[in-house]
Amino acid sequence: MLKVRKVDPLYPDMAAIKEASDYIRQGYLVAFPTETVYGLGADSLNGDACLGIFKAKGRPPDNPLIVHIADLKELNRVARDIPDTVLRVITKAWPGPLTLILPKSSDMPKEVTGGRNTVAVRSPAHPVALALIRSSGVPIAAPSANKSGRPSPTLAEHVVEDYINDNVDMYVLDAGPAFFGVESTIIDVTKNPPVLLRPGPFTLEELRSLFNVDIVVPEFARGLGEADAALAPGMKYRHYAPRTRLVVTECSDYGSLIRLIHDTVIDYLNKKLRVALLITKETADVLATYPELSDIPVIMMGYKEDPYTIAVSLFDSLRSLDRINVDIGIAEGIEERGIGLAVMNRLRKASGFSLVKCKS
Repeated sequence: MLKVRKVDPLYPDMAAIKEASDYIRQGYLVAFPTETVYGLGADSLNGDACLGIFKAKGRPPDNPLIVHIADLKELNRVARDIPDTVLRVITKAWPGPLTLILPKSSDMPKEVTGGRNTVAVRSPAHPVALALIRSSGVPIAAPSANKSGRPSPTLAEHVVEDYINDNVDMYVLDAGPAFFGVESTIIDVTKNPPVLLRPGPFTLEELRSLFNVDIVVPEFARGLGEADAALAPGMKYRHYAPRTRLVVTECSDYGSLIRLIHDTVIDYLNKKLRVALLITKETADVLATYPELSDIPVIMMGYKEDPYTIAVSLFDSLRSLDRINVDIGIAEGIEERGIGLAVMNRLRKASGFSLVKCKS
C-alpha cells in the first residue's frame, strides 16, 4: 500500500525522513523528490530490493538505475578508477542534476547496472533527497518514479496516480513540485571525449565549459531515434509517453511554425479527430486570433522566451493530455538551446518520433 507523507522541501520533518529511511533499510521502496523529478528509490546495495523497482515500474531489466549519493566519501562504494579530471568536475557540479557514467565498484549488484561494468551516479541537489540518503546510510538507486514508459512525475500526485491501484508497499515523501521538471543530464565519462547520453538541466553549453572539451552528442541524445543499448536510463526504450497520441511540430522559423501548427490542426479536424494543443503562451496568443481554432483545448507549456518554464511543466502537460477527451495532441517544438535540448529529447520520445516538420 502507498503511504504518503507531506514534508517541507527545504526543512523536512526528520521523523518522516527516519520513517522513509526505515523502508529503504528494510528493502522496500520510497518515492522521493529530487531537484529534477520524483525518484523511486531502494537500497542500491540490495539486489533484491532493486528488483522491486523493476517490478513496480514494469521496467526492462537491462535498463540501468541511477545511484544517488549524499557525500563524495560515498563515491568509492559505488564507482572506482575515477580520473582526477573527473573528480574536479564532480566537486564543481555536485550536488546537482548531472549524472556520470563511471566504472562500477564491486559492491554494485548487477540489478543496478543492467549487468554492465559501469554505473550511473549523481548527488541530488534537494534537501529531502539528501536527508533520506544520509538517514538510510546507503546509496539509493532510483529511476524516475513513474510507470515505465509514462511521463515522469514532477509531483507526488503523479506517483500516486501511477501506483494507486497496485499492490505495492511504497512510502511517498511529498515535498511539492520538483524544481527543474526534467531528469538529470547523463554523460559518459568513460569515453574520451565524453558522450552525452541524455540531455537535462545541466546544459550542453555548461558541460563544454565544465569539461573544457567538446562533448559528443549522438542523434539519440536529441531524441531522434533510440540507442542500440541501454547504457543509461532514457536511451533504448520509449519514454515519457502519454496514452493519447502525440505529434510534435518543428520549424526553425517562428512564423512558419505558427502556420504549420495551424495547418496540422485543420488537417486532423478534417479527419474528424478531436485535437488539443500543447503550446507556449506566446503561441497561444497568436493562435487565439484564428476563429477556426477557437474551440481547440489548449494546454499551456510555459513561455517560449523562458524554456525553463516549459521544462518545469512538460510532464504535467503530457499527463494533462490524458485527462481531456481528445484523440491527438499537437505539441509545439522549441529551439534546441540550453534546456531546450532536454525538452525536445523528451517531446520527440513521448511522441514515438511522430514529427511534423516544415518543408525546407
